[in-house]
Amino acid sequence: MASTQARIGQQALAVLDVALRVPCIFIIDAIFNSYYDPGSGWAGAMGNVLVRVLGVLISTVVLLLSQKALFKFYTLFFAVLLGMAATLINYYATSHIDFYSAYYKAALGFRLLPRNGPTLWLGMAAVQLVFGVGYVFLLNLQSVFAALVVLDIMIPLWGLMIELPADVRHMVAMFSGLALALNTAVCLAMRLKWFYYSCRYVYLLVRHMYRIYGLQLLLEDTWKRIRFPDVLRVFWLTRVTAQAMILVYVVPQKCCWDVFWDLTSNLIISGCDSTLTVLGMSAVISSVAHYLGLSILAFIGSTEEEDKRLGFVAPVLFFILALQTGLSSLDPEERLVRLSRNMCLLLTAILHFIHGMTDPVLMSLSASHVSSFRRHFPVLLVSVALFVLPVVLSYALWHHYALNTWLFAVTAFCVELCLKVVVSLTVYGLFMADGFSNVLWEKLDDYVYYVRSTGNIIEFLFGVIMFGNGAYTMMFESGSKIRACMMCLHAYFNIYLQAKNGWKTFINRRTAVKKINSLPEMRGDELRDIEDVCAICYQEFSTSARITPCHHYFHALCLRKWLYIQDTCPMCHQRVYVEEESRDRAAFSNNNGGYAAPQDAAAAAAGGQGELDNELLEDNDSIEYDEEEWGTQNGNTPIEEDYINDDTDSTED
Repeated sequence: MASTQARIGQQALAVLDVALRVPCIFIIDAIFNSYYDPGSGWAGAMGNVLVRVLGVLISTVVLLLSQKALFKFYTLFFAVLLGMAATLINYYATSHIDFYSAYYKAALGFRLLPRNGPTLWLGMAAVQLVFGVGYVFLLNLQSVFAALVVLDIMIPLWGLMIELPADVRHMVAMFSGLALALNTAVCLAMRLKWFYYSCRYVYLLVRHMYRIYGLQLLLEDTWKRIRFPDVLRVFWLTRVTAQAMILVYVVPQKCCWDVFWDLTSNLIISGCDSTLTVLGMSAVISSVAHYLGLSILAFIGSTEEEDKRLGFVAPVLFFILALQTGLSSLDPEERLVRLSRNMCLLLTAILHFIHGMTDPVLMSLSASHVSSFRRHFPVLLVSVALFVLPVVLSYALWHHYALNTWLFAVTAFCVELCLKVVVSLTVYGLFMADGFSNVLWEKLDDYVYYVRSTGNIIEFLFGVIMFGNGAYTMMFESGSKIRACMMCLHAYFNIYLQAKNGWKTFINRRTAVKKINSLPEMRGDELRDIEDVCAICYQEFSTSARITPCHHYFHALCLRKWLYIQDTCPMCHQRVYVEEESRDRAAFSNNNGGYAAPQDAAAAAAGGQGELDNELLEDNDSIEYDEEEWGTQNGNTPIEEDYINDDTDSTED
């Protein structure tokens, strides 16, 4: 019970912390969106700039305060507001003979107060008493000073009740307000010491974190400490809700579909009219994408932590698209069109990310030969949806829009996604067919490589085409520095690195195949005399086995997968390829450590296929150990057994 209450208390403090930081965002957004009159002269311009800078600076400082300092700041701020409200009420009460009429007009037409005078004065006294008590409580005044402050607030109303002359009532209200202002100034001045030490503490803490952890960790810590995504999310939702209430209640309209569409369009347009509102919309998209990703992960049964990054990837892509297209600076109608196009691009990116979540689950189910239909059905259903949705989206867009660079980009992303889904389902089908087969399918790895390589080549071509589309857009439509930077990143990651990794995978496979073919092979009676299993897959030798120079036996397929990783024996970690003389002098041993006769070793050596080419001795990707160096290593060093047990090529991911 205690832990539950403590957790509820912490959550309440977190909600209050976020709510108190939201006004700072509103103030900064209002300052940046406020109109500037260039005809106000030099003095007016300087004053305007000074007010803007001070407003942004103070709002930023309050936004970055710690939770304790933030609560204390708002305590003083609300105390000042209560004091100002009490002073204004006293001023209006003493300045109007018919006070009810003035107050009634100020109440937006609502009949909140009764018309008879005594009841009105009693209500005013109750309100002032509440303001006075709140003011005393927030400033934490002593009992004597608290009574004097409450008395000071109530004196002008007493002057009204005893019907003092108008001049005397004005003077009493003025002196009451001055006394309250003086008390407030003294209380704030007494807290200047706390303000100084708080600012100094924050400065020393920031400097210490910057020196020890660097700027990146400092920004990450501040981002999490002030809960900036939650602040932006509440800011955007509050702003949109307020505008919706104004449009619905202040501007009454008939309820119909056209009115609802106009209302929604206006809210969306105003929801991205500045950089802060775009950040707020990104925060909302982050929340939606996060829960969407968690739902899909739970549906397909995945537990990978890396797949939970959809809530981070989606808002970053949306914000980059908004900056790249200048979304907040466009005209309202053009902004709505550009936002819809950005959303289409974002949707295709999210679908690509979801495919990245489902593909490992598909491969895991097929490679582990899980036969439960309930386990396969959710992943297959998501995969089919990932194929159908891009087709439907492309058809709808081509049906309503003419061909342009944006439509071409969306269509290319949709076709690429469909291709990825087809590749994943094809590999899944190959593994499932292998699982139902009782015979070892030695060509399975080759077929999987051919399918994935075909898909990777087509994706590479799409990347080149998209680079050309982006270059055309930048030169002839809307060029910007951000677009140029994004094109450079696209050229590096999606074109250069993909081509480099694909070529490296091809070279590794070709080299491994040549090396395997150069090793001697055992068949027939010699294979039956081994009476051993492959040290990689722990399966018996049914048809043939390859012999390494250190005279260990492996399946050709298993050893080839091992050689994709490193050029050493899985058993003794010696080089698989040594010179012919040293190979002749090596002892002939089986996988259990036993030694055979010299004539058997000679016979096995005679089955070799000749010298290796010099190019096969070069393996830049291997992890090499000399014999003396390996003796100093821990014999229990883990080997990449997970890779060997997997029938896919890890370098192709």
